[in-house]
Amino acid sequence: MTFWFIHLRHRQPTLIPLVRTLALDIGNTAVKYGCFENDELLEMDSVGTPEQLQGVVRQLKPQHAIVASVIVSAEAWLAVLHNVPGLVLEFKAAITPLPIQNTYATPHTLGADRLAAAVGAAWQRPNQDTLIVDAGTAIKCDLVEGGHTFRGGSIAPGLRLRFQALHTFTGRLPLVELPTDLEAAVPLTGDSTQTAIESGVLNGAAAEVNGLIDRYREQFPELGVVLAGGDAAFFQPRLKGAIFAIPELVLLGLHRILAYNVEL
Repeated sequence: MTFWFIHLRHRQPTLIPLVRTLALDIGNTAVKYGCFENDELLEMDSVGTPEQLQGVVRQLKPQHAIVASVIVSAEAWLAVLHNVPGLVLEFKAAITPLPIQNTYATPHTLGADRLAAAVGAAWQRPNQDTLIVDAGTAIKCDLVEGGHTFRGGSIAPGLRLRFQALHTFTGRLPLVELPTDLEAAVPLTGDSTQTAIESGVLNGAAAEVNGLIDRYREQFPELGVVLAGGDAAFFQPRLKGAIFAIPELVLLGLHRILAYNVEL
């Protein structure tokens, strides 16, 4: 189905097609989707099963779709999209044409989510140096130089992985859960084993990311920081300088990659 709207310019009506796309981000702990109409994000949510995605596709009726996955196979999710009339693109970091340059030395090992986030950051901050802090299962800090070149970055354990590692690889340390209020202050000096673990993990992670930001800003003085990921709410009040919080960054990047390949 093709949608149209009237765009008035100099009193001359012009028909511009509205193209609806679907971006699917299959992560380690969640499957997120974003529906776009041209470049506007209409809807963003998550699904638990391919059957739930099937209902989303029936309702939204996308004309093109893109799927990115960090798990071994996305075959069951791709099968749901067989009725999409246009391009259904499985994003592969080492193969799929991109609107930015990728200088990563081993592109076949590069996570699709990292590269999609880089494309999203370049779209939101053209011609500007940007450090992406994507805080989820892992904490990924990646550099987009000049708004057009992905250079790579760093990968470290996320907050939950740090709590789990202390419990799993020691004899007596308890499993501490991530606090429900991610914006609450964390005491620097823990006065119990639990609060000491909370201080080490949470304050340590914040200090680690701030240290990376400082080092990048030594090389790129006008650096901007874009924050994304499920644990972004924890880092946002704790990071230095101006922070641009874009929770939908990966989905934005996937949409731009799809648009680039469809030539929308």
